[in-house]
Amino acid sequence: MPPRNSERVVRMMHERILAILGTTPQGITSTELRIRYQAAHGEAMTERTARRYLAALIKDTQVQTEGRARATRYRPRLRAVVPPVVVSLVVPLVAPSTPTPQVGTATPPAIPLSAEGAEVRELVRQTAVLRNPVGYDQSMLRQYIPGQTWYLPATTREALGRRGRTPVAGQPAGTYAREIYEELLIDLSWSSTRLEGSSITRIDTKETLAQGRGMAGLNDIDKTMVWNHKEAIDLLVDDAEDVGFNRATFLSLHGALSRGLLGDARDEGRLRQRGVRIDGSPYKPLEIPQLIDELFNLFLEKGAAIPDPFEQSFFVMVHVPYLQPFADVNKRTSRLGANLPLIRANLCPLSFLDVPLDLYGEAMLGVYEYQRVDLLRDVFVWAYNRSCDQYVVLREAKPTPDPIRMKYREHLAGLVRDIVRRAQVPSDETLWQLLSEAGVPNEDRDAVLMLLQSALADIHEGVLRRYQLRPSEMHTWHALVGVPRGERV
Repeated sequence: MPPRNSERVVRMMHERILAILGTTPQGITSTELRIRYQAAHGEAMTERTARRYLAALIKDTQVQTEGRARATRYRPRLRAVVPPVVVSLVVPLVAPSTPTPQVGTATPPAIPLSAEGAEVRELVRQTAVLRNPVGYDQSMLRQYIPGQTWYLPATTREALGRRGRTPVAGQPAGTYAREIYEELLIDLSWSSTRLEGSSITRIDTKETLAQGRGMAGLNDIDKTMVWNHKEAIDLLVDDAEDVGFNRATFLSLHGALSRGLLGDARDEGRLRQRGVRIDGSPYKPLEIPQLIDELFNLFLEKGAAIPDPFEQSFFVMVHVPYLQPFADVNKRTSRLGANLPLIRANLCPLSFLDVPLDLYGEAMLGVYEYQRVDLLRDVFVWAYNRSCDQYVVLREAKPTPDPIRMKYREHLAGLVRDIVRRAQVPSDETLWQLLSEAGVPNEDRDAVLMLLQSALADIHEGVLRRYQLRPSEMHTWHALVGVPRGERV
């Protein structure tokens, strides 16, 4: 490397560091910066060097910090964040429980509609007297044949596949979702909560996730919904290699999303035992618990057999709300469940970013009252392309996945778990010895040591499931390594 006092070198280093920080809106630690720098440029950077350049950038107001000590994270100052909902997408919000307007009086939707989708929209916008009472039609599910019945045409599935393809297709399930986890967590939690009629902003969602349930300024329901989404997203991302299209997964998703929000806690993660109604719609769901259970199992059987991940995702979007297998929180469960096949296949996930609430509600009415999926399909396809705009571009700006991290992923998880549980002091000598005992070759040990140090410095509530740790073990660890009590989560 040229002399340190060279202005050209300093400028080059600053540009490289800012480029790395610019790919991570949530900020990164100095250790993570060094790892990404080595991966991008093929040369190591010492901790002292990294801190010197970061200090200069902070002084020059190009970088700002969050947190303290080992938890300090660095990110560009005045970085442009993801914009709020575009004005053209902000249409008068008409929830399903609100009286629908007369045919022809509605503002044209911001999402382009097919002729069939537009027809469904007109049908559900008719006055109540023209919309006849209707019950659940079992034939819609029973006559669906996986691999032969298609809600999404072949051309649509192929187009979505091209848009959603990521560079990590051959990696373990959930690799891509883990790479964009911070952005996905905020966007999906915010968008899905907003589709329930909440007025929470993306900034409030981000702050709630960062500060915890005790954040002031939001009502308890909004905070609970956001944190419930986090728990459900963690289930899909952290356990992507293990979760399947089965009863346990969907009951777990519902249990996480409904936690603390139902009148009877026994309904959390359990199929409903009583009748429900859909506000603003003449649709009447099933009321017989045994039949609900039978059809839910049939939904799982058919859904698991669908060979295409996009068709499988849309199948969930249609049939979970239509069957209404739970006492409440069915649409939220369908939105998270729709991401299951996408995350497992390392495709771009579906965040529902900027989906208009009124159009989504009308699309569901089309399924409830006419068993028509056309309008919901238009919303699904548009929303997926919108998600790809967000995440594929973001992923392309990130450095190539670290092969060392992928190679030693299981080693790292086991070492972090054991070190935290045993409350071992993470000195370089101790960690080096543990890596040796774990069989990490000498030529990889320096790189793995840096990854291990970074993981240990970033133990928080969101990664406990990944390492199979309890909150009490985390708090003991924080006390050991000197994380101030006010910063513990």
